[in-house]
Amino acid sequence: MLAVFIPTFFFVSITPGMCMTLAMTLGMSIGVRRSLYMMWGELAGVGLVAFSSVIGVAAIMLNYPNVFTALKTLGGLYLVFIGAQMWLSKGKMAISDDPNAGTSTSAMTLTMQGFFTAVSNPKSWAFNISLLPPFINPAQSLAPQLSVLISIILITEFACLLLYASGGRTLRHLLQKNGNVQLMNRIAGSLMVGVGVWLALG
Repeated sequence: MLAVFIPTFFFVSITPGMCMTLAMTLGMSIGVRRSLYMMWGELAGVGLVAFSSVIGVAAIMLNYPNVFTALKTLGGLYLVFIGAQMWLSKGKMAISDDPNAGTSTSAMTLTMQGFFTAVSNPKSWAFNISLLPPFINPAQSLAPQLSVLISIILITEFACLLLYASGGRTLRHLLQKNGNVQLMNRIAGSLMVGVGVWLALG
């Protein structure tokens, strides 16, 4: 079972999506280390979605699309606002001309950003409710199976988030050598706006 489960969820995680694009954007704008806060929130959201998918909460949530509409719209507009500020080289998350400059974005803000991006994606709920339950053996105890499967999902997701954030950081270094700070802000801002629109309209 694990021989099928592990590559399946690795393929799902490594495929570009909202959370991976967000990780790459933050890796470019605030660095991999600061992006870890967003990743913790995103992993908490992914774990919640996976757990809920097995116990049936996801089925209830999918029957009330208005909840998702509200979450998606608010979350999407917030990310679009941040992206627009980054594009204009303004705001807390914009890349500074000073390579040693830090960021004033709080850890809690980054964590909640990752969490809400994960839990307000209806495609994630629909995917998990259709794919995860078939790997559960009803003849065996649920808790150990669920612990192992969700652990694998979170480890895989974290590895992919790190990969995308590192890619964003590498892109920043390449552009920063040529002094293209404004270009970096516009790339990061455009990606953030794209995530916001994707979240709101997806």
